[in-house]
Amino acid sequence: MMLGNSPAFYSFSTNDITKSKDFYEGLLGLKVKTHEMGMLRVFIQGKEIGIIYPKENHVPATFTVLNFEVTGIEEKVDALIAKGIVFEQYPAPLQTDEKGICWPPQGTDRPAIAWFKDPGGNILSLIEERP
Repeated sequence: MMLGNSPAFYSFSTNDITKSKDFYEGLLGLKVKTHEMGMLRVFIQGKEIGIIYPKENHVPATFTVLNFEVTGIEEKVDALIAKGIVFEQYPAPLQTDEKGICWPPQGTDRPAIAWFKDPGGNILSLIEERP
């Protein structure tokens, strides 16, 4: 494919760039740099993975905009809860537990997932592949 070797990154908006910077940098521990145009450049493992830009008429995404692949999802959820993060609660078929983790049914290769929102209301997730 003609774009198969092209670097790619995500971008989404927020209604409060300062709160978003504090959230991604302070709470989640990501490296964040403010771009001269007022956007946030987000880095993981030294690589820029995306931008968050201010938008006056921002409307939160109704889908997951950013997934973090983790090991030990329950411990990560507990650590984020301790920092004040509230995980989303979903009914069946996703059926999250009291912490907000959707555990895969036994015998499936589906991942465990826990969803939470950033200050702009955008949906993020922790996702752990199950053996």
